Amino acid sequence: MIKAEPHYEKCLTEMANSILKRFGVPPVGPTLPLADMLLEKHHRNTVVFLLDGMGKSVLEGNLEEDGFLRSHLVDTYYSVFPPTTVAATTSLLTGLDPCGHSWLGWDCYYPDIDKNVTVYPNTIQGTKEPAADYPVAQTICPYKSIIERINDAGGMACYASPYQEPYPKTWKQIIDRVHELCVLPGEKFIYAYWEEPDHTMHNSGCFSKSTRRVLRRIESRLVELAEELTDTQIIITADHGHINSRGVALESYPKITDCLIRMPSIEPRALNLFVKPGREKEFERLFKEAFGEGYILMNREEVLNQNLFGKSEEHKQFRRMLGDYIGTAISDLTIYRTEKDVAKHIGVHAGLTEDEMVIPLISFSS
Repeated sequence: MIKAEPHYEKCLTEMANSILKRFGVPPVGPTLPLADMLLEKHHRNTVVFLLDGMGKSVLEGNLEEDGFLRSHLVDTYYSVFPPTTVAATTSLLTGLDPCGHSWLGWDCYYPDIDKNVTVYPNTIQGTKEPAADYPVAQTICPYKSIIERINDAGGMACYASPYQEPYPKTWKQIIDRVHELCVLPGEKFIYAYWEEPDHTMHNSGCFSKSTRRVLRRIESRLVELAEELTDTQIIITADHGHINSRGVALESYPKITDCLIRMPSIEPRALNLFVKPGREKEFERLFKEAFGEGYILMNREEVLNQNLFGKSEEHKQFRRMLGDYIGTAISDLTIYRTEKDVAKHIGVHAGLTEDEMVIPLISFSS
């Protein structure tokens, strides 16, 4: 595995700010020069497709070099840390690095309610029990999306996502939604999100027959869409990449868990660790003995000094959610909470390897 560093001067966050700039809305941070160049022609439609998990290595390992997607690859750039859907899509939808919006990962610790919460289903981590009778993440860490900013400024911005109205549930329905919006009059921005190939790779691995089949189906429909549209700039990217992994369970290391105040959250490959006072040295020694070849352990000061979660102005909740240490994967080893969790996934992400961090920027216009 090749270790990678976050590049907050060339990542999804800057892409979001380039979109704001294109639509005459003041960016909330630096823009991405390449995206600025691609968007300067001011097509009537600007569409950004985010294909979950389709990192550079996944693209290259599953599709033909002379195929539609790879032949339109303009450049590569970077996800945020951790390279995972909750953090990365929120950065693309806000123009803020993870430290600025505090949607840090699949599971987050919220000090205000003293719970680890699985963000999207709004449940207590590891259970199906509701975390609260309100949406915890949206309530404690609200944000204003670039969709809202463009619309508030008098522009037109829309979603084509299973999680926003009218809730298209299939790839065909996503494509149909984009087509319907593009034929409407006026300049507009469309954010289109699809859960593949991430969903398939979690279950079958990054380079399985199933993953290849899913990506070819995605590519085929994009070719058809490109032929149907006019005056449209389409950018295709990903929130993060993927690797195939081997897992271990933290519950199998009772000496380590005994040092912890609570079980870690964020992601299995990006663990935040709250350590009992006075046991820091013991914890460091045990963690490094057990996982030192596959994980980097950084204390809070090191995390902040290295801007691991970005350079945006920090959200008021960020440091309270962060923990005393961050354990970050730099190999194919993944540390899950339980043995049950270990068996769930083959393909994984959220660590600091090149295959997880580097994502494609694909562009074409019609």
